[in-house]
Amino acid sequence: MADKTKNISIVDKGFTVDGTVSTTGRLIVKGTIKGTLDGDVVVISEDGAVYAETNVNSITIGETFKGDIKASKEFAVLSTGKCTGKVECKDLVVKAGGVLNADITCITG
Repeated sequence: MADKTKNISIVDKGFTVDGTVSTTGRLIVKGTIKGTLDGDVVVISEDGAVYAETNVNSITIGETFKGDIKASKEFAVLSTGKCTGKVECKDLVVKAGGVLNADITCITG
């Protein structure tokens, strides 16, 4: 079976998806996603924005996220990132300068 993380998808700058996004592998968001997002590894770049109910293995926020996130592994906010909403994750990382205004639940196990 192929390694899922080798698959890379990009929502490019200027591109908006309004609805349900479901992906395997790595998703790089330089544009905008609104609605529902399910995936493995999601990276929101410094130009990207996600306004969604999100269920992922790990997510890195480099710009804007608003909504609810369930990250079964890692949730990270970079120094340029801003997150508002509700977060459930296993590992939590917030870099200096990153903004996290959310209800947070860290799960164990």
